[in-house]
Amino acid sequence: MTTDVETAVIGAGPYGLAAAAHLRDVGTDPLVFGDPMGFWADHMPRGMMLRSPWNASNIGHPAGALTLDEFESDRAEPLGPTRDVPLDGFVEYGRWFQERAVPDVDRRRIERLRATGDAFALTTDDGEELRARRVVVAAGLHAFAHRPPPFDRLRAPLVLHACDAAEPADFAGRRVAVVGAGQSAIESAALLAAAGADVEVVVRNEAVRWRRRWFTKRPWTVIGKFAYAPSLVGPAGVCWLSDTPSLLRLLSPGLRGRIDRLAMRPEADAPLVARLRSVRITAGRRVTRAEPRGEGIELLLDDGSSRPFDHVVLGTGYAVDVPRYSFVDRELVDRVAQVGGYPVLTRGFESSVPGLHFVGAAAAWSFGPLMRFVAGSRYAGAAVARAAAPSGARNRRRGAGRQTLAATR
Repeated sequence: MTTDVETAVIGAGPYGLAAAAHLRDVGTDPLVFGDPMGFWADHMPRGMMLRSPWNASNIGHPAGALTLDEFESDRAEPLGPTRDVPLDGFVEYGRWFQERAVPDVDRRRIERLRATGDAFALTTDDGEELRARRVVVAAGLHAFAHRPPPFDRLRAPLVLHACDAAEPADFAGRRVAVVGAGQSAIESAALLAAAGADVEVVVRNEAVRWRRRWFTKRPWTVIGKFAYAPSLVGPAGVCWLSDTPSLLRLLSPGLRGRIDRLAMRPEADAPLVARLRSVRITAGRRVTRAEPRGEGIELLLDDGSSRPFDHVVLGTGYAVDVPRYSFVDRELVDRVAQVGGYPVLTRGFESSVPGLHFVGAAAAWSFGPLMRFVAGSRYAGAAVARAAAPSGARNRRRGAGRQTLAATR
């Protein structure tokens, strides 16, 4: 049976929920597919802390409501002893947000998305086909897990990306190599070591770059407020551009790329140092070959040395490549204008295929590094809603805005 809907949202993580909340606010009732916060619950290491600060970890709501502060108050107990956000608490917060802002999520998975005339056909994992006039893809990062060339032929259990090594306790008593120098790699190493694994980190750079939030300490707080935007995405100054996607998208592609590289350079939070005492860090070395050896794996480094391990965990980040979304029909993918795997998007996050939107990390080429973090969900949700809202709803919202502005004068 075919069911027609105005807008379908594929994905129920922070960006899918934010887009749906904003769409509901402008009178467009979307149908959201996916397991709420499923990627965060199933593919992030247990015990992880969010890289984003507390105030930059709120899922975007059109009224600025349903924040972490409200969730913690409603929960009647703090998330933790500090203002860092623990993974399990964030997953709980996301599901709390979903129950209040988008209560009618369809938990089925979309197996296929294809164009059909002036609409889209979506096939669910139980075989039902639905038609939607507009689709927002908020399918997360799992499809984009980056595996460097020495590891592209090897699979679990020998080689796992960090997003597939969610339970550190599974590696207790095992020899584990962690490849990478960013927050994901270094925190994975700390969690694995705490769970009883024998861990060595292999880093291409000459040293791990440690991110020290000196600007949050007195007497530097005032200076920090001028130098750093609330999301803390990028170094001083640069993060203000990251926090202004509407401005950043007007810059040349070359300059946007430079800002993205500065904001996303591999680095890890300095407090992790204390948790790495039992971890060996081999810096300035690159893995040139990885070969199975018995039940384990041997890594050959560029200095000619080799290392035997039971497992390798890749903390090598994500490389957006829209064709790797397995559910998107090949013919439809080929119609999406792309640059380096990223879709080219309009102000409303709409691709070159009318009615097809991409939010989250897939929007980073057009809107900058903020789209890789939860903090970008409010901007993305609002932009999609503006593009999708019926003209009458847009006019009513403009009128309401003018009346509110007049009342404050």
